[in-house]
Amino acid sequence: MNTAGKLSAYGVALALIAGGGWAVGTAAGPVAAEPPAHSAEADTHGEGAGGGHAAPADEPDGLASSRGGYTFTPLRTTVTTGEFAFSITGPDGRPVTAFDVEHEKRMHLIVVRRDTSGFQHVHPRMAPDGTWTVPLTPARAGSYRAFADFTPTGGEATTLGVDLAVPGDFRPESHAPSRVAEVEGYQVRLDGELVPGQASKVTLTVRENGADVTDLQPYLGAYGHLVALREGDLAYLHVHPDGAPGDGRTRPGPAVTFYAEVPSAGVYRLFLDFQHEGKVRTAEFTVPTEGAGR
Repeated sequence: MNTAGKLSAYGVALALIAGGGWAVGTAAGPVAAEPPAHSAEADTHGEGAGGGHAAPADEPDGLASSRGGYTFTPLRTTVTTGEFAFSITGPDGRPVTAFDVEHEKRMHLIVVRRDTSGFQHVHPRMAPDGTWTVPLTPARAGSYRAFADFTPTGGEATTLGVDLAVPGDFRPESHAPSRVAEVEGYQVRLDGELVPGQASKVTLTVRENGADVTDLQPYLGAYGHLVALREGDLAYLHVHPDGAPGDGRTRPGPAVTFYAEVPSAGVYRLFLDFQHEGKVRTAEFTVPTEGAGR
């Protein structure tokens, strides 16, 4: 993960299937839940969810399953219930077992459906042989993207992505522009504009039942974690707040400030994880960049 105030861009592929439902294949094998969508970058470089070509250095993270000699390899790409297992293989083709701790974890796994619903941020555990496992039971059928965010010891911070399928009747969702989210009695407001190509100040203000929340609790070493997904190809950004708990200037709410640099104009889905009263909640927003229509 990047340090506070920095941004690491990842990539996702997002395909909204217009109208109706989509029947997804059974668990007999790695069947896509709907026709795969690839970004221009991925197609240009021959790198999809299962490709093995190295991505160029300036390509957003997460568009490729292999990069810099490292490969994200799931045990299965069809998910029903139970555990999701995977490994990260290194340049020698063997599972990597040495990872640095970043934001209190050695591995961050983000899973989201291609229509940006069903967002999850979880933390797998690694066995001595380099196999990572985590309980994962997606609530709805569809095609998902999983992102492994890690730093191999002695290497650079890396984010790799793979496609997963959840069998069943796929019914896509659309998301209207929104800057206020309601979640379990909390109201979270997003202020600020996303300006392509430059660090943009974005402030999230958390209230509970109309009152400011001034006692947010640290979660993974911060008062909030923000993920942005670009509609169309799901270019993926994970941003951490300006400041950290205990630094003498950062307050535990109600406002949490981020600096995000989006790679291009477009519409972004934003997800804020915050912790209060011992529980982590996720607020969701849909925000066009300056000058981008919907």
